[in-house]
Amino acid sequence: MTDHLTFADGAYNRHSERRVDDGFMDTLWSDPKTKVLLVGGEHVSADDNTLVWRSAAEVPEGDRLYLGTVDGTEHAAVMLERVPPPARALRSLATELGTAQARLAVHAVGVAQWHRTHPRCSRCGAATDVREGGHVRRCPQCGATHFPRTDPAVIMLITDDADRALLGRRPEWPEGRYSTLAGFVEPGESLEDAVRRETLEETDIEVGEVSYAASQPWPFPSSLMLGFFGRARTTEVTVDGTETTDARWFSREDVRVLTLSGELVLPGGVSISRWLIERWYGVPLTGSWG
Repeated sequence: MTDHLTFADGAYNRHSERRVDDGFMDTLWSDPKTKVLLVGGEHVSADDNTLVWRSAAEVPEGDRLYLGTVDGTEHAAVMLERVPPPARALRSLATELGTAQARLAVHAVGVAQWHRTHPRCSRCGAATDVREGGHVRRCPQCGATHFPRTDPAVIMLITDDADRALLGRRPEWPEGRYSTLAGFVEPGESLEDAVRRETLEETDIEVGEVSYAASQPWPFPSSLMLGFFGRARTTEVTVDGTETTDARWFSREDVRVLTLSGELVLPGGVSISRWLIERWYGVPLTGSWG
């Protein structure tokens, strides 16, 4: 069974109070012990299965991002349009990193993604400046302050009275791949109601009891995945045909047999969806993972 969620463990001190000091980043960059990661889009500096940290003197010019302190060492990032080799996509690298390193990388990628897609003021349209250790964009025209955006999304494993799991597949997925249902939370909606609404919209299954399981940062590009277990009130599946093209009830025996044969491909170890499925299944799963 997956012991921990990728990106969800390995807390470190972000020292948010230091970001408001205008001179802090210059002091950080003058310290030869500061470790700096290059980040661009979903890519980070990495050699094989390890993040490549450089000194501030070794990195190119770019917007600077303060990450925090791990074991007494300061960590930062430089946000670039494209990371020069060696580089890897964080999604493919994440399960190979230690917990603290994964959290630092997801912090850097999440903020860098926000900067990439929000270069202008949403009030007046002017180009904004990076401030407060990379965690704020400030408009020089109207004075508006903008903060990194995180979009809450629910991801849920629904079970019925026979303790079967409801798994679905999206239209762009290869044949045989199934996962837990998921969707974004709408304004004015509780997390529990989002679980019920998304399940009903995608599969026509009514959900009653909903219980929180765990959360996972997901910077692809800017989500926080909120994991839940839910109990179905109905079992007749009718998919919406748009977000979900097929959904089925799977017993544990179904999952065991079909994953071993390769007929069922379940989510890999990066996503919380695998964690939810394994918590329901009860033991580590082997076989096909996508």
